Amino acid sequence: MAIGFVLLHVSTVHENEVFNTLSKLPEVLEVHPVSGEYDIVAKIKAEDYESIAEIIIKKIKTIPGVTDTKTLTGKHLG
Repeated sequence: MAIGFVLLHVSTVHENEVFNTLSKLPEVLEVHPVSGEYDIVAKIKAEDYESIAEIIIKKIKTIPGVTDTKTLTGKHLG
């Protein structure tokens, strides 16, 4: 399983809609509104890192109000 953290820039008028839409996606484990450079952080899971990219391109970037994303992928330590 692969884990990714998606940092989203969101149009101010769409923040609630984006938050609610992300919360309903089965691949999204957590969604948090944040202050600072980004507006929302979402933790997602998928079978592999290629699937994470597909989820972001097809499901997250297409949500009205999402203006930009940055993705951080998880890794195992130890």
